[in-house]
Amino acid sequence: MPHIPAVSVVMGAYNAQRYVAEAIGGILGQTFADFEFIVVDDGSTDQTLSIIREFAARDPRMKVLQIPHGGIVDAANVGLQQAQAELIARADADDVSLPQRFEKQVRYLAENPEVICVGSRLLLIEPYGAVVGESRHKLTHDDIDAELLQGSGWSMPQPAAMIRKAAIDKVGGYRNEYLWSEDLDLFLRLAEVGRLANLPDILVKYRNHPGSTNHRRPRIQAELSRKCVIETYQRRGLPVPPDMKLMSVAHHGEQASRYLTWAWAALKEKNVRGARRHALRALRLEPFSLDSWRATYCALRGR
Repeated sequence: MPHIPAVSVVMGAYNAQRYVAEAIGGILGQTFADFEFIVVDDGSTDQTLSIIREFAARDPRMKVLQIPHGGIVDAANVGLQQAQAELIARADADDVSLPQRFEKQVRYLAENPEVICVGSRLLLIEPYGAVVGESRHKLTHDDIDAELLQGSGWSMPQPAAMIRKAAIDKVGGYRNEYLWSEDLDLFLRLAEVGRLANLPDILVKYRNHPGSTNHRRPRIQAELSRKCVIETYQRRGLPVPPDMKLMSVAHHGEQASRYLTWAWAALKEKNVRGARRHALRALRLEPFSLDSWRATYCALRGR
């Protein structure tokens, strides 16, 4: 009888050649080793698939699937359909799971059978890997659900989530109508069939970069989040708050502030080249900002 692993790891990857090797390495380096690793290449046109296959050739726990490009939801659902384990660990191709992630999450779910999904706090890094800070995610179901109802899919971080497969099957997996807010939609539905939790431990390095959804599609993401939350209130038989305020769309000043944060973090790590790139992007967005000019000056000096 073939062995069924304790955990199925599901990762989608699309044109992720810059980060995918580090992401795969984080999974394969887990202290908890009883897992299968399903990587779905979503029709990449760069070297992503070749990199994935190189790892798979060395580790039999990996299963590589290739599909025509259809987006995050299609890749995730294809991976979930192939998963054999009772626990699903989600992973993104640009983030890095720290070694004890699976060990701690499997133990927590075994000790807390009422919890169907557990995440964790994150170490926040910029595109080149310099540390920006640590997240302060809420830990309890009620706090997480309250933030989800404010349109914050961030309250249950998808790249740190471990979910009971029975719960995913019960709510029907991810839905394409909420592409770009698919994580918010899934976690709101999961919150209706069981308890959610985050561990206080930092178990994932979360990489923020210009290719991420909140950079590329903030307006669409905000619109879909609002639609998703309204549908949730209706599904739960609750009145939609007349003064409901959800996530705001990032404007140029907020984007510039993010680049400035990255510039100082990269400079602290002595990544002068990265710091210069971030600072100059901030300067292009906010050319009359003293902070942008200060960061650019320091980055050009290299200190």
